[in-house]
Amino acid sequence: MNISDTSIPPLSQTWKRMLQAAGQEAGALKRSTALTLAAAVAQGLAFACFYPFFSALLDTPARPGSAVFWLTAMTLCTLADALARWVARRFDYSESFATITHDLRMSLGRQLRNMPLETLYRKRSGELASVLAGSVDEVIMPMGMFSAAFINIMVTPMVAALATFFVDWRLAVCMLLIFPLSIPLYRRRRRATGRGMREVSAAHARIQAELVEYIQGLPVLRAANRTGEREERLSGALEHLRQIQRQDILAGVRPQLSISAFIQGGLLAIAGLALHFVLGGSLHPAALAALLVIMVRFTEPITLLFSISAVFDLMEAGFARVEETLSIAPLPVSEPAGTPTAFDVSFEDVRFAYAESGEVVLDGVSFTAPERSLTALVGPSGAGKTTVTRLLMRYADPQAGVIRIGGMDIRGMRPETLMGCVSVVFQDVYLFDDTIAANIRMGRQNATDEEVRAVAEAAHCHEFISRLPQGYETRVGDIGGRLSGGERQRISIARAILKNAPIVILDEPTAALDTESEVAVQRAVDALVRERTVFVIAHRLSTIAAADNILVFDRGRLVEQGRHAALLNAGGRYQAMWEAQNRAKEWHLGRMTEGAHA
Repeated sequence: MNISDTSIPPLSQTWKRMLQAAGQEAGALKRSTALTLAAAVAQGLAFACFYPFFSALLDTPARPGSAVFWLTAMTLCTLADALARWVARRFDYSESFATITHDLRMSLGRQLRNMPLETLYRKRSGELASVLAGSVDEVIMPMGMFSAAFINIMVTPMVAALATFFVDWRLAVCMLLIFPLSIPLYRRRRRATGRGMREVSAAHARIQAELVEYIQGLPVLRAANRTGEREERLSGALEHLRQIQRQDILAGVRPQLSISAFIQGGLLAIAGLALHFVLGGSLHPAALAALLVIMVRFTEPITLLFSISAVFDLMEAGFARVEETLSIAPLPVSEPAGTPTAFDVSFEDVRFAYAESGEVVLDGVSFTAPERSLTALVGPSGAGKTTVTRLLMRYADPQAGVIRIGGMDIRGMRPETLMGCVSVVFQDVYLFDDTIAANIRMGRQNATDEEVRAVAEAAHCHEFISRLPQGYETRVGDIGGRLSGGERQRISIARAILKNAPIVILDEPTAALDTESEVAVQRAVDALVRERTVFVIAHRLSTIAAADNILVFDRGRLVEQGRHAALLNAGGRYQAMWEAQNRAKEWHLGRMTEGAHA
């Protein structure tokens, strides 16, 4: 979305986007618009009846029969206008709006599930929430205004002006000239408001992101006594929005006043011209009376027409943000897609760089993890360990090389098939603000209560769950905040056990736990990894000494691999890491001993 773009989208483009957004309700939107158009024509014809009506009344002698006829015609046109408008507004007050909004948000939800995780992680959660909430409303809610206000204001005066041709072609031409002569002013206002609306929309998204981050980070900010600094960042976003809104208002005031003065002055000039024709004897006074009625009725609505155009700029800004999200293509799946029958994992000369930085984080990585084996990934921070597990879950596709499960290229597996093969236990556990049972059932939605309890017992979390006031129906709070780190971790392991995937990824699940919690989590992990292909990211080398294969990464390259004893004897990077960790332990114990003697 180009915020600085000053082009004016044609109304036909806005209409096409509305139909696309309406989806299955596009037919209802078309019917509503057609009925509103018919209502506007009927209303214009009703006003056109003023010409012959006043003529019949003001003739000498008066023609009461003709006056009654035209009054009846005016009444019938007014009734037709009311009836068509009543039926058309059913679109606004029926389930159509709710259906369109729901369907569009569901489409965005599916898109979030299908877009590459690399792309998803580059977006702030608040910005995505802004698209699903604010931008959808910006697109859908004004649809009724398009038919109810815009068409009515445009078509009704046009019909009345065209009817004036049957009275006096000179006045009709003058009335119709007002519209094209005001186009330069209209375009000037649209350029200003269009850019302003895009800037306002982007500013709202920024505020949404800042708010989510600030609220979620408040416990950390308070603990660090740094709430003021982040508040300044949020305040800066709010001030930025204020400035944009101020500039937008000021940018639109002058064109709006110019348009209003031009239209009202033009209509007054036409009235003066009509008076001149009456005094010159070339126009019947009845035509002047009818013209004055029509002009008084339409002066304000026509002026408001250009204010309503700002609504289309709001819609266009919303459409741009929604379409930007929907246009992100999912990772392609090679056809015919398949399902692996074995669960060994192999990386074959894999090279990968993140799109945002372009920095190569894996360079020529090749290894094989046999089925039902334990493979440990070790190395300094930033060496590429997490990237390996991300690519296995198809976070993104490597720029070179192949990743296989059971001999099958994962690019030939549908996302649901691939993720059905993999369970993940992260170091930082995310639990949803729901019950404990619901969080465990994330592993398999149709699991029975007995199955949920069985996996909770296997993960060694049934005991602490039973002590809670509502047991398995206890809500865990936002991000699981009502539970301790060890409790959250064991629930995530129970979820993984319930999923029963043949491949398990463990991202140092015990690194941040106290000793008691670590023992409980380690027992839960033991239950999870039985008879599975396991990958574990490890920082404490002592925890993976029994691994079937240890992969040692450094600066994106696989520099060593093998069993613990063989790597120690090789005298390479692994041995250096092992000795460094042992020296750190000895130093820590030594310091404790010195402190005790002191």
